Amino acid sequence: MIRFFLFLLFFVSFGNYAQEIALLKYNGGGDWYANPTSLPNLIRFCNTTIATKIKAKPSTVTPDSPDLFSYPYIHATGHGNIVFNASEIENMRKYLESGGFLHIDDNYGMDQYIRKEIKKLFPNQNLIEIPSSHSIFQKPFAFANGLPKIHEHDGKRPQAFGIFINNRLTLLYTYECDLGDGWEDEEVHNDPSEVHQKALKMGANIIHYAFNN
Repeated sequence: MIRFFLFLLFFVSFGNYAQEIALLKYNGGGDWYANPTSLPNLIRFCNTTIATKIKAKPSTVTPDSPDLFSYPYIHATGHGNIVFNASEIENMRKYLESGGFLHIDDNYGMDQYIRKEIKKLFPNQNLIEIPSSHSIFQKPFAFANGLPKIHEHDGKRPQAFGIFINNRLTLLYTYECDLGDGWEDEEVHNDPSEVHQKALKMGANIIHYAFNN
């Protein structure tokens, strides 16, 4: 009964606010507010190229807020520490189990912290590397080699990891890629236009998946 109620609440929320996305404001001291131009640029790109109608300004939501259930896509980023307490873990797990989508983008320096928190969320599951054949890399833009490399950090290859519930990708963790930096205004990181466009196209694929699966 509780699961049914959560599903119903989630369905109603998405029916009313399906065209809003949110940035996760977390505790721990990490800069959750990094890349201020990234989500507005991604929203503009998606509305122009894949026919979404997302509100121009993303919302901000905390992990323990009931408002979490109003968003089909939640984005988390930063360079440092991130910590979820027990009530935040419970709320986020319910959100994800009810059909929500969390995209965590390591902005460099987040990896050692976020993996511990993901394990708190799903203690009985391991992050699985997502193959390039997965639909999130196929449409609406094709990425034959999977997650693209946007910025160099340690010279490692970009990797997309996920947690799946009933064969649906519900948590996406992008590592050694820095999509959020690529979404920012080009002059922020002096990215070539083709790199900026590549990042936005991958972001559009993620939004498309979150909204349609």
